[in-house]
Amino acid sequence: MKRAIIIGAGQGGTALFHLLMDMEHIQVMAVFDINPSAPGLKKAHSCHVEVGNDWKKCDYEHIDFVFEATGDPNVLIDLRKTLKPRTMIVPSQLASLFYSLMKEKDQLIQTLNEQMSIQETILNSTYDGMIAIDNKERILIFNEAAERISDIKAKEAIGKSIKEVLPSSGLPRLLKTKQVEHHRTQQFENGTSVITTRVPMFEKGRFIGAMAVFKDVTEIVEISDQVTNLKKIQTMLEAIIHSSDDAISVVDENGSGILINPAYTRLTGLSPDQVIGHPATADISEGESMHLQVLETGKAVRGVPLKVGPNMKDVIVNVAPIIVDGKKRGSVGVIHDVSELTSLHNQLEKAKKRIQTLEAKYSFDEIVGSSDEMRVAKEQAKLAASTPATILLRGESGTGKELFAHAIHNESGRRGQSFVRVNCAALSENLLESELFGYEEGAFSGAKRGGKRGLFEEADNGSIFLDELGELSSSMQAKLLRVLQEQEIVRVGGTKPITINVRIITATNVNLEKAIAEGRFREDLYYRLNKFPIYIPPLRERTNDLKVLAVHLLSKLNKDYGRYVQSISDEAIDYLSAYHWPGNVRELENVLARTMIYMEPSNQYVERHHLPTLNEGISKVTIEKLVEKELDGNLQQLMTNYEKNILTQTLERYNGNRTKAAKSLGISIRSLYYKLEKYNLA
Repeated sequence: MKRAIIIGAGQGGTALFHLLMDMEHIQVMAVFDINPSAPGLKKAHSCHVEVGNDWKKCDYEHIDFVFEATGDPNVLIDLRKTLKPRTMIVPSQLASLFYSLMKEKDQLIQTLNEQMSIQETILNSTYDGMIAIDNKERILIFNEAAERISDIKAKEAIGKSIKEVLPSSGLPRLLKTKQVEHHRTQQFENGTSVITTRVPMFEKGRFIGAMAVFKDVTEIVEISDQVTNLKKIQTMLEAIIHSSDDAISVVDENGSGILINPAYTRLTGLSPDQVIGHPATADISEGESMHLQVLETGKAVRGVPLKVGPNMKDVIVNVAPIIVDGKKRGSVGVIHDVSELTSLHNQLEKAKKRIQTLEAKYSFDEIVGSSDEMRVAKEQAKLAASTPATILLRGESGTGKELFAHAIHNESGRRGQSFVRVNCAALSENLLESELFGYEEGAFSGAKRGGKRGLFEEADNGSIFLDELGELSSSMQAKLLRVLQEQEIVRVGGTKPITINVRIITATNVNLEKAIAEGRFREDLYYRLNKFPIYIPPLRERTNDLKVLAVHLLSKLNKDYGRYVQSISDEAIDYLSAYHWPGNVRELENVLARTMIYMEPSNQYVERHHLPTLNEGISKVTIEKLVEKELDGNLQQLMTNYEKNILTQTLERYNGNRTKAAKSLGISIRSLYYKLEKYNLA
């Protein structure tokens, strides 16, 4: 039994309370709402469920689900901060979807009840008496023919013990033996003699009771020719099968189809001519025929997923052998369509993924580092988060600019709204424009019907993070400048401006001042973006953080690789400190990942000898040599020569393969081409 709490007792919360109270496997422990007159509180109180106006006072130690039905994003944020990971929080959007799905389930149950009513009508239409009991000997089915033969009314029998209603019944025996009994004679208390067949009933492999089908002996004598006529019996069974809304197929002992019903044709798209007389595999699109398996083993199978028919319908099949006089005469399968359920599940998964892509994942507490350089960067970022100003994150590739963007959004007043991430270097100019601003129907070949919302619209009232800003073309720079100036966008192919309220966070590893001087970046856009610049130091400038960073990354990699590495030795840290780290924290993570892969699974500490050889060409020793070589140059010249030297050595190491070189340096291929052209290395 799962325990749940509902926060919000308005109309939606009340509806959710009714739904959960009707579920067998969920127990509602408490309902909270700040409004003491909320209808859900009154209803919960009448059902003896704890109520209150402050959800924070509740003990959530043994609570499995918390349904947030207020729709207030701040409540959802507080819940995520307060509750432990073991307690699943269901946001109001998912709670609404859950309610809709469960309501649809209720409608399906109602439809099922209607079908059961039809089936009851069919049972009462047959001339044979039918009595079914559950595993507690209580009577479940007592059709009209049974009333007529036994002189006992159904309303007096259903729900009572079979021994009390019909002491001579052999059905209680089947609860112990679970064996079929064919053509047994029996005399009712009113003196009527019958011939009965008793069968145990199973549902998904679970024994649920027994059923008896019987005829008056006098009637059987009169129609003995019909009883011995198997064709007549088969016709009757076919009529019952054809009336079922469940798809049914029957094969003989050789695995050839002998019977299907209309529901089967509707589900699979296969006509009787395509199945009857054909092998049992004729309807299988993906998977193995359960008919053949049952005929081989003689054992029923339940809940097997398959794809059937030309349309590859997703189904679940239950197949049982047909045993006559102790011999296998075939098998019968019942096929349930689960494609709609699968579709709903896929939609739910897409909704979950969609929600995840619009959420910021990290906070400042998750940005590791206590050095003065990193402390200053975090303090600046926290201050920036409290303002509506546009933020420019500057720093080399791999320093954690995206982590800062996540943390700034989560620290700001927009934390309950969308957080959209865009890598400006990963998309072509045309694709980037349509992704950022959206497009109208017919704007270009392949445009979706009805158009599409852009990422700026998705981020309305929230934040958008534009990474690799320095890679924007001149045209896109002009369009971004308009967004910053006018706070509005125009979709591709559209003319109507759309007002937006978006906090823009940008990041780049490009020297924007130099790009302005070279005419590659707009000066007016630079001043719009540079209202609140934050410099994130490279790893080589904060080597004091190496130890705590390495331990943090090892903990993360343990989860990825199933290892238990606890820490790293001081000797190993000294070796890592001597490296220049052009790829920064991202490169450090890659080095530790390679180290962990080659370590023995039993090792719990990273030692110096575990670490791979790092490139000496980009070590502190190389820096010192370069500085000694060009002491007369200024700092900019020294850095220029050093960067050129790194590019040359990296290309030589990878035999001129620029893709591998860019990946090794932790920069985009476009950035590499730009630097090669800059230093005449292309």
